[in-house]
Amino acid sequence: MADSARTAALSPLPAAVQADLDAFCDTLWLSDGLSRNTLAAYRRDLALFARWLHAAHGIAPAEAQAAHLHAYLADFSQRAKPTSQRRLLSTWRRYFHAQMQAGRIASDPTQRLDPPMVAPRFPRSLSEAEVDALLDTPDTGTALGLRDKAMIELLYATGLRVSELVGLRRFEVSLNDGALRVLGKGSKERLVPIGATACDWLRRYLDDAHGQILAGRHSDALFVTVQGAAMSRQMFWRLIKRYAAGAGISSERISPHTLRHAFATHLLNHGADLRVVQLLLGHADISTTQIYTHIARARLKQLHAIHHPRA
Repeated sequence: MADSARTAALSPLPAAVQADLDAFCDTLWLSDGLSRNTLAAYRRDLALFARWLHAAHGIAPAEAQAAHLHAYLADFSQRAKPTSQRRLLSTWRRYFHAQMQAGRIASDPTQRLDPPMVAPRFPRSLSEAEVDALLDTPDTGTALGLRDKAMIELLYATGLRVSELVGLRRFEVSLNDGALRVLGKGSKERLVPIGATACDWLRRYLDDAHGQILAGRHSDALFVTVQGAAMSRQMFWRLIKRYAAGAGISSERISPHTLRHAFATHLLNHGADLRVVQLLLGHADISTTQIYTHIARARLKQLHAIHHPRA
């Protein structure tokens, strides 16, 4: 099975299967407005499955039966995390549902498939003191340091995804209103408050550093590099790691979304409603936001143990 999986990964897809997968992804984009990254992940999952099916059984995905799905999943689960397995099942369900809707198949082979058990996964966060230390690290006496300070302040103040942060354009931010407009996952737009401190640093960056970094060039991007281009996710990730090291925060406790997690956790610790946090983060489903309540509950228990006379 492992050998056939490796062979499948290298084998070309038949033109008809390629066209089928393209049509499926186009339909998903038109009907559900899924993000480009999500569509790419779905297509990648289906393409790998299609190659395996073609190499091992000589059939197309639409011809797959439950036994084929079970066999592939048994192999896939040995080399993929439970989250990847669940995404594969979601991909299959969408694909075979679309096939049934189009009248190409009579029954859905995914109906008897059970999702893998997933252990609770809690996001890495930082304490408020650690965030303060991180925010104090950039050298605001330089144009690049002022840019980095404004970026980190804005990220912590808004809980944006890193991709949303680096994709911001100047006209999407209103310092007078203290808010920004961001296009999130699934091309869904939301309005996010900035906060006075982040507004102040953004204003300083735009007044004193933005033009200096561009050196006469023009860019609509809010955060720019010395090459005149918009900041990339990879470059910002490298900056965050460097500043975290300067703040005494270990690399194991830093991820591209660490400040987003800290934003949500600290809001809940200070009494914010879960629905409000959901809206600010741009989560379509509140169950996604609920991962933060574990951390908030732990904090409440700690405060109770410290302050309650009979704790």
